[in-house]
Amino acid sequence: MNKKNLMIAGISGAVCVALGAMGTHLLKDTLPEENLLTYETAVKYQFYHTLALLLAVILSYNIQSKFLHYSSTLFIIGIILFSFSLYFLALRPLMGIPNEEMKWVGAITPFGGLSFIMGWLMLGIAGIKSNK
Repeated sequence: MNKKNLMIAGISGAVCVALGAMGTHLLKDTLPEENLLTYETAVKYQFYHTLALLLAVILSYNIQSKFLHYSSTLFIIGIILFSFSLYFLALRPLMGIPNEEMKWVGAITPFGGLSFIMGWLMLGIAGIKSNK
């Protein structure tokens, strides 16, 4: 599990840097400001939680805890649900998709945020239950 999650953290980090650069260099003059802010939020939260995933993976080499596994899984789910739903919503004008057709995507975002919160709580529980 550690190897897979480490690989996911590496890929997520690379994707995050690429998407951040794309936002800075390509989308800055293309997207409305509100959409650009949404896009930047997605990049920031993906970056923060990629680092959190990496932390959970590194800790799991020294601390055997199912809660670290839960934390890693929840961070991955959060990145997918939160950040990628925001990317989609932010880029919607470039794809020519009307707002009305994609309201359901916005409903996914809070579940990603909840996954992030639960991931942090699982990380904390892993620390509480650790014998080290």
